[in-house]
Amino acid sequence: MNREILKHFLVAYKNYTGYYPESVHVDKIYRTRENRAWCKERGIKMSGPPLGRPKALSKEEKKQALESERVRNSIEGKFGEPARCGGSPRCSDWRTRKGQAKRRFSLNRVMAKLPHTSKTAIAITFLVMNLSTYLSRVFCVFLYLFFKNRPFFQFPINKTYDLTITN
Repeated sequence: MNREILKHFLVAYKNYTGYYPESVHVDKIYRTRENRAWCKERGIKMSGPPLGRPKALSKEEKKQALESERVRNSIEGKFGEPARCGGSPRCSDWRTRKGQAKRRFSLNRVMAKLPHTSKTAIAITFLVMNLSTYLSRVFCVFLYLFFKNRPFFQFPINKTYDLTITN
C-alpha cells in the first residue's frame, strides 16, 4: 500500500546518511496513526495537524504548521501534478503552479530505454533546474546592483498639469 512506502523511504534515507531526518513534510494520506507512531519512536517530526478533533493551537504551533505547509508546498511546486483549471496559466489558484519539473523541464517525458540512460536524463534535468534557479538569483542581484545608484527614469516628470476643459 502507498502509505507503507513512507517507512521504506525513511529507512533508505537513514541507510544513506546514517541518521533519520529531523522532520518529514507529507500529504494527508501518509499522516496515519501507524506512521505517526513510527516517526515519533524515531524522533522524526511529521508535518500537519494532529489526528482527531481539531484543538485550539498556540501561536507557536500555528507558526510551525504554517512553515511546514510552506516547505511541503514548495516541494510539491517542483514535482507535483497540475490540478484544477485544466492547467490554465491564467488561473490564480496556487495548485495550478505545481509540477514545474514536469511541465517546464519535461521530467514527465523521459523516454529512455535503459535504466542508466533514464537516470542520466533525470540527473541532467535536476542540474538544469538548479542552474535555472541560480541564474535567476544572480540576475536579480545584478539588477539590484545596476539600478541601486541610478534613477529608474532619467526624464524629468512634469507634475503641473492643466486640467481645464475648453470648448
